[in-house]
Amino acid sequence: MPFYFYYDLPYILLVVVSLALGGLTQGYINKTYRKWSKVTGSIGMTGAQVARRMLDDGGARDVGITRVSGHLTDYYDPRDNRLHLSDENFEGASVASVAVACHEAGHAVQTAKGYVPGRVRTALVPVVNFSQQAWAVVFLVGVFLGLTGFVYLAIALFAFSVVFQLVTLPVEIDASRRAVAYLSQAGLAIDERGARQVLTAAALTYVAAALVSVLQLLYLVGRTDRD
Repeated sequence: MPFYFYYDLPYILLVVVSLALGGLTQGYINKTYRKWSKVTGSIGMTGAQVARRMLDDGGARDVGITRVSGHLTDYYDPRDNRLHLSDENFEGASVASVAVACHEAGHAVQTAKGYVPGRVRTALVPVVNFSQQAWAVVFLVGVFLGLTGFVYLAIALFAFSVVFQLVTLPVEIDASRRAVAYLSQAGLAIDERGARQVLTAAALTYVAAALVSVLQLLYLVGRTDRD
């Protein structure tokens, strides 16, 4: 079964679209973050302090908060039950810092409340870690040895990554919704519009990643069926 990518217009378009979406969304979130990182929240609290309050009020008092190096490298890890906040969002008191920190706190609150999509996403992690490492190897073996079954197996493995990306979307959107709702309802004097803009920009990166994954899957399926 021939499976060549040379002079393959759909593949070239896929690469161009992927690079464009990645560049545009990353540029947009950096621009939005920079804008609101210059606006200090009038509450006089750092991102870590507001996140701590959100965790306590949301039933996640046992969740810790620690620093992590890098820019916008913030994440919540259910394995060690901690928020890992970059220095700028841990100690920063800007609208952007507070918004990002509360978004990560939103993930911890999801875990504390047994949010179903979050549980599904966590359950998929080990499967996706394996499939992401294995699918390309299986695919190349199938292509170079002409083993159709291996190609279909590789596509099935890649499909797990696509499912993971799609499940991630509602998890990320819900975490942002919880963050904005908390900032609005907890009596914290912070620019809600700015927080929403920062988190919307961040969500677009997940939307773009999911779209690229879906397009890549459709390309693989279509190209395999055609060949």
